[in-house]
Amino acid sequence: MTAGVFTTVPGLLATPLHDQYAWDRGQIALAASVNMVLFGLTAPFAAALADRVGVRRVATGALLLVAAGALLTTGLSQPWHLVLYWGVLIGAGGGCLTMSFAAQLTGVWFVRRRGLVTGALGAAAHLGQLLFLPLLAWAVDHYHWRAPVVTLALAALVVAALVWLSLRDHPADAGVSPYGAQGFVPKPPPAAGAVRRTLSVLLAASRTGTFWLLAGLFVLCGATTNGIMWSNWVPSAHDHGMRTTAAASLLSLVGVFSSLGAVLSGWLTDRFDPRRLLCLYFAVRALTLFALPAVLSARITPSLIAFVVVYGLVDVATVPPVIALGRRAYGDDGPIVFGWVNAAHQLGAGASSFLGAAARDVFGTYDVVWTALGVACVAAALSAPAARPGRRHGDRRGRPTRPDRARHVGSGGPAPS
Repeated sequence: MTAGVFTTVPGLLATPLHDQYAWDRGQIALAASVNMVLFGLTAPFAAALADRVGVRRVATGALLLVAAGALLTTGLSQPWHLVLYWGVLIGAGGGCLTMSFAAQLTGVWFVRRRGLVTGALGAAAHLGQLLFLPLLAWAVDHYHWRAPVVTLALAALVVAALVWLSLRDHPADAGVSPYGAQGFVPKPPPAAGAVRRTLSVLLAASRTGTFWLLAGLFVLCGATTNGIMWSNWVPSAHDHGMRTTAAASLLSLVGVFSSLGAVLSGWLTDRFDPRRLLCLYFAVRALTLFALPAVLSARITPSLIAFVVVYGLVDVATVPPVIALGRRAYGDDGPIVFGWVNAAHQLGAGASSFLGAAARDVFGTYDVVWTALGVACVAAALSAPAARPGRRHGDRRGRPTRPDRARHVGSGGPAPS
């Protein structure tokens, strides 16, 4: 929840920073782009590092890094300060707490209902938007942009303390079995060579078509969700005469329905073919983006509410199906593979954040951006059925197995190297 809120704040800061420092929107969006890229690139290394030192240490360190970046942002005076503090520090810290973090915890703590739990954890980031975003927007309007930044830094410090005191790395640390397991599961030894393992998993996965298809889908997914919405929605609504607080409230409402959609998608992923679900989600998202230029206005209208509801339901609904496909294809290495796929998601998000703002500077409107992103969703919907969901198994000792020789998960024996 805490990491999710940080991703939405650049959209609230864009107009105040533009007014105070006369920086171009493209300069401000560059920090958001760097944040999104590092948010993705950090994830696979954090997943491997957690296998070595534990999720508690990784999560606590990430939250401290995020808090430090936020506090330093309050003293910025140049565009590159924003890139360093919000882009690099907060991007790297938040990247340790992405959906790879959720996939890793789900794989360790749950045997049954993994799709549902993954969806619930994915919903947490958007629930954070629901709780914080309207309050932060109100603070920007009534006080100054620094007030919400300090608030978030303090929230991150509080959560870091809670994580350190309460989070456990493995069910065995708490003396319980994973949910749905047949018996007690001992804690595995720490995985050696986190960086080497992360890169070797990438090398092995990159030899499979499934990896590139999932990565390509997530490039388009990132470009059409957080990439454009979290940093450009508020400025776009402002162009139509909508107040910042109202625009932020709508974005918060997207978070509400994203939370519902993520949980529902997780439940559906446990029951239906993930490829068909991805096709459906991207198709619906395309329709909403095509309709947005016609429904966006200065007032909150029924048609705009309808957009928020439908778009929100499919916003992060793609995550549980992609995690399920990655787990089936790569077994124990699935969270690391998903980390790399999520890095592709953030590359698309970062490009969309910067190019969307740059297009606004060039064309004077976001309408061309919404249409182009709708076309991208159509391409993703047509590509999704080609993913191969065959189950494979990875090697937890640090060497990924060759996917074409690996043994079916749960076959009762170790996978061959």
